Amino acid sequence: MTQQPVAAPPPVATSNKLDAAVLKVAGVVVLGAIMSILDVTVVSVALPTFQSEFDASYARVAWTMTGYTLALATVIPISGWAADRFGTKRLYMIALALFVIGSGLCATADTIGQLIAYRVLQGLGGGMLMPIGMTIMTRAAGPHRIGRLMAVLGIPMLLGPISGPILGGWLIDVASWHWIFLINLPIGIVALVYAQLALPRDNPEPSESFDFVGMLMLSPGLALFLYGVSTLPETGTFADPEVWGPMLVGAALVVAFVRYSFKPQHPLLDLRLFRNRRLTVAAVTMFVFIIAFMGAGLLFPSYFLQVRAESTLHAGLLIAPQGIGAMLTMPIAGVLADKVPVGRTVPFALLLIVAGMFTFTQLDADTSYLLLCGSLFVMGLGMGGTMMPIMTSALKTLTGHEVARGTTLLNILQQIGGSVGAAVMSVILTNELNSAPKVPGPNGEPISEAGLAIAAQQQPDLAQQLPQSLVERGLDFAASSFATTFWVAFALVLLTLIPAAFLPRRRERSHLLDDQPGGSPGEQPRTPVIVH
Repeated sequence: MTQQPVAAPPPVATSNKLDAAVLKVAGVVVLGAIMSILDVTVVSVALPTFQSEFDASYARVAWTMTGYTLALATVIPISGWAADRFGTKRLYMIALALFVIGSGLCATADTIGQLIAYRVLQGLGGGMLMPIGMTIMTRAAGPHRIGRLMAVLGIPMLLGPISGPILGGWLIDVASWHWIFLINLPIGIVALVYAQLALPRDNPEPSESFDFVGMLMLSPGLALFLYGVSTLPETGTFADPEVWGPMLVGAALVVAFVRYSFKPQHPLLDLRLFRNRRLTVAAVTMFVFIIAFMGAGLLFPSYFLQVRAESTLHAGLLIAPQGIGAMLTMPIAGVLADKVPVGRTVPFALLLIVAGMFTFTQLDADTSYLLLCGSLFVMGLGMGGTMMPIMTSALKTLTGHEVARGTTLLNILQQIGGSVGAAVMSVILTNELNSAPKVPGPNGEPISEAGLAIAAQQQPDLAQQLPQSLVERGLDFAASSFATTFWVAFALVLLTLIPAAFLPRRRERSHLLDDQPGGSPGEQPRTPVIVH
């Protein structure tokens, strides 16, 4: 079908620097991504607060994050078709509006069930922000500045880990949990106005027919599979029908979609892209890395909150060195990704993460904060040199019209990897904590020593009723449980080195201009309305 181009930014000069026009567009995407990523990290430190406010279990309040992730995974596959139908600018603004409305509703929640439902609405908006935003930015910058552009997109990935826990902890300490959602309202309104002014006008044409068959298999399949995985921490076993039932049905639907997706000309998710070896290697490396790093990332604040009895604000401050380390290396990695093959840089960055992660496999109840913060800083240095270069390597293998399909594919893998990582780490940690010796709890029910000690950390009145030796013994066991869980994350990061060894070690030209008439190095690709 004919693709009608919209007005694109003027052709870029031969300079590889990001000009004002590109940075203006990038600012819109970064602002939306900051909101989306910030909200995930803010909520992570608020989970203990939700437990006390709504009188709910940890497994129950964890659904405020799981529901958001499920919504992301469900809506990402349709973002390509929606951009065809409505245009990238219009769709991006719709996604922003949904996110802002969901944020406002979250602040009004009276029950944990309402909060989970409103978080799902947030996720429906947030799920489209990143794939559409990455498409807009990639085409705005041109083929020879992808690395620099990915470094710009990395800004929200830095600000999230640094400022999210700090901001969330501060708002909860000085105001209330409602403000971790209300803070999105002014940012969202500014982002909407900015998007209206900065993004080029859409002129969408009717796209190819929507792949309803694919949607009916993939979106419910992903949602059911991730629901089953996310239920694991609550049940603690794969044998529970609430775990294996949805996982089995979801996996069957996903497998059916994989078999079906090679038949239609325009499938919902284009798995033909995996024929591209470089894209496949980059995607596998990123997927394994996300499982390890995102899963472990949820454990850091939990250790400081539960074992060390820190406030939410202090827990956020203690995690900040990780983001600071990434802030130092991510801009450098972005420049290098345009000049040096990622296969020569990413393995070294992964080794930094391995070195930092090893410290957390040796945790006890009074491990030095200086050692822990130093290790987080080293991990941050590695993270800054890992995530964006891998994304850059994948995007450079794509031709211009494949960018939207490729970003959708990579975003799906990120969400699945993040959900699997969080569920696996939560299950291991929960089982380890529950394996501690049982003692009678305050209400007479048996409770593990570790669970009782953690509760005593949060409730001074309870701590006064318990023998100090019991609390110390329980905290030691809890710290050991975290250490065991970090061993799994450590092993997964080591495993990431295997696919990383196959990343390109020779410099190859970008293919983004291959489908552009008259495309030449240094030329700006025109931005088509139709994205796939």
